[in-house]
Amino acid sequence: MTSRQVPKKQDVRQHPSGAELPATAWAVLGLLSFPGERTGYELKKWADASLRFFYWSPAISQIYAELRRLEGLGYVTSQRSGPEEPRAKRRYAITEAGRTALAEWAGGGGDAGPPVLKHPLVLRVWLGHLAAPERLRALVGDHIDRTEAELAEVRAALARAEGVDEWAHPQVALRWSERHHLAELELAQALLHDLDRLEQRRQGPGDAPTDE
Repeated sequence: MTSRQVPKKQDVRQHPSGAELPATAWAVLGLLSFPGERTGYELKKWADASLRFFYWSPAISQIYAELRRLEGLGYVTSQRSGPEEPRAKRRYAITEAGRTALAEWAGGGGDAGPPVLKHPLVLRVWLGHLAAPERLRALVGDHIDRTEAELAEVRAALARAEGVDEWAHPQVALRWSERHHLAELELAQALLHDLDRLEQRRQGPGDAPTDE
């Protein structure tokens, strides 16, 4: 998994109604700010195809929990599908109050907050004194393969958003994600290089690499 901006403590903001909302609630409401009504399942699919590349993708249970919270605040409405559908579905839409609150949060003053980096691979490397060198290299190699696969997904998402006026800002975010994944690949290659140098240094002075 590539590094993610997954907050340990979510950004909680006070809004005019007096309730406190975490950043994930705003993200779910943000998914509804684009044209159309969506089910919780559709919101999850969209989060997996967009949000996860630069923030994170909430679990389906968390999406429904946030939808219930947002509906209770009057920021979202929902309605069940009619009998013409084989399975009843509840579709959600943003209200004007929800759009106003979301716009206030998105354009609010102050610092948006620092990114919080949680990188499981680097944590393993930090504990590398307890692991075999070849195992660490294999972990980095797996990470490179996964990052390359995710980069392809980001580029596919960019291609889907191309030319859609409503997705202009999501395209900007996805281009950032593309650059982020490219940087992650460069960092992973540098990590392999550092591990090689460390292992050669441990083997003895005669085997230490030069900087040439």
